[in-house]
Amino acid sequence: MRPLIIVLLVVALTGCAARGGTTAGDDDEGTRGGAGSAASVPKTDFGTLKNVCGPGEAKPSGAQGVTDTEIKVGVFTDQGFSKKPEMVDAAKVFTEWCNAAGGINGRKLVPVTRDAKLMEVRQRMTEACKSDFAVVGGSAGLDGQGVETRLECVLPEFPAQSSQVRARGADLQVMANGASVGYNDYAGFYRWLVNEKHPSSKGDIGIIAGDSPVTKIMVSQHTETVAGVGGKVTYTGLYPVRGVPDWTPFAQAMKDKKVKGLVFLGSLDHLAKLLQSLTSIGHKLDWVDTTNNAYGPQFVKLAGAALGSQTSYADLSGMHPLEKAADNPATQQVLDMFGQYAPDAEVNLPVLRSFSAWLLFAKSARACGELTRACVLENAQKETAWTAGGLRAPLDLSNPASPPKCWNAVQATPDGWKPADFGANEGAYRCDDVEHEYTGDYPPPAKLEDVGKSMADLD
Repeated sequence: MRPLIIVLLVVALTGCAARGGTTAGDDDEGTRGGAGSAASVPKTDFGTLKNVCGPGEAKPSGAQGVTDTEIKVGVFTDQGFSKKPEMVDAAKVFTEWCNAAGGINGRKLVPVTRDAKLMEVRQRMTEACKSDFAVVGGSAGLDGQGVETRLECVLPEFPAQSSQVRARGADLQVMANGASVGYNDYAGFYRWLVNEKHPSSKGDIGIIAGDSPVTKIMVSQHTETVAGVGGKVTYTGLYPVRGVPDWTPFAQAMKDKKVKGLVFLGSLDHLAKLLQSLTSIGHKLDWVDTTNNAYGPQFVKLAGAALGSQTSYADLSGMHPLEKAADNPATQQVLDMFGQYAPDAEVNLPVLRSFSAWLLFAKSARACGELTRACVLENAQKETAWTAGGLRAPLDLSNPASPPKCWNAVQATPDGWKPADFGANEGAYRCDDVEHEYTGDYPPPAKLEDVGKSMADLD
C-alpha cells in the first residue's frame, strides 16, 4: 500500500511532500527542467504512446466540465500545507504540452487546483463535484475524507497517489501506478533486504512512525509483511506527527533493542535527524527503508555524512529512476518537457506518478468518440500492461486488487542517490518476485453501494 499511502500519509502527518524523488543534488541537471532538449519532444507522442494528444473533431458532449473547446479537470494537492507544488507543476507541464499538441481531439485541458491544505479534502471534493469532469494527476494525504463525497457525485478519479485505505482502490478510480488492494507493494523489497542483502538483520527490525490512526494501520501492515518474508519486528516507536526536538531517545531505544534494520514511516527531515542521532551515539544500522518520500536531493543534503554509515534505501515500486533518465526515453522526455514549460520546477517521484495518471486519462479520453465519464473510465480499465509510455514497469489496471509484479530500489549516499544492486532481472526492475497478501483485518475501499449509488448513475 505504501507507494501512495506513505507518500501522502507523510504529507498528511508531517507536512512533508509526498514521497518525492530526484537525482543527486539541487544543481543536478537531471532533477530540474532547465537543461532538457525540449525541442526534440514529439508533438503528439509520449514515449511509446502514440498520439496521446492531438487535434480532432470532438463530438458534442453533455458531460459536466466539458464544452466544445475545453475539458475541466480537478487536481488535488496539499500544497497549502506541505508547500510542495509537484502536483500543480506536473499538471501545468502536461496540460501545456498536451494543449500545444492539439488537446484531446481539439479540446483544451483546463486543470483546476483543488488545494486541500491537508484538512480540507471534503470541501475541495465538494467543489470538484460541482464543476469538474474528473479529478486527475493529484493527491491528498487524507484522501479518505473525500472519497464518499466523490462517490456520491459519481466523479471519476485518476490520482497520482492515494494514501488512505478507504480511498485507495475505491470505485470510480483507476490508479495509473497500481492500487494493489490487499497487497503490500514492498514485499519483494523486504525479502531482498532481510534474506539476501542483509540476512543478519532479519530477527532485529524496527519500525518508527508518526502517531496517527492512519499510520497505525500501516505499522500493522508492514509488521505483517516483514514477518511474511521471514523477518521479525522487535521494536516499534511512535513519535508526534510534528516531530520531536531531540531524536536521541529513539536512537537509544533502538540501540538498546539491538535493531539492525529500520522501516521509517514519516517525514524525510525527521528521518535525517534520527540518522544523525544514531550516528552520534555509535549505533550503525544494517539498513534503513527511508520510504520513497525521501528520494530526492533534500534528504541527501539533510542527512549528510550520516549516509556514509547508515545504509539507506528507497523502493521506487517500478518507476524508472531519474538517475538513469538518459537510458530511458520516457523519463528523459519528462525532463525535456519541464525544461520547456517549467524550467525552475523540480522533477521528482510524485511528478512521475502524476504524469502516469495524466497519460492514462488523456489516452483514455482521446479514444472516446463521445466524451463521457463512463467511456474514459472504461478505456482506462482496459489497460492490462500499463507502462505510461515507458516511465514504469508494467501494471495491470483492470483489477485494483492486482498485486505488483516488479519493483526497483535506489540507495542514498553522501554524494546522492544511485541505483542499488537489488538483483534486477528485467531491465531496470526485478519482476515476478515474492508477493504478500494481507491477512489482517483492514478497512476495505469505499464502494458506490456505500453511498446508495451504482455504475448506472455514471454518465
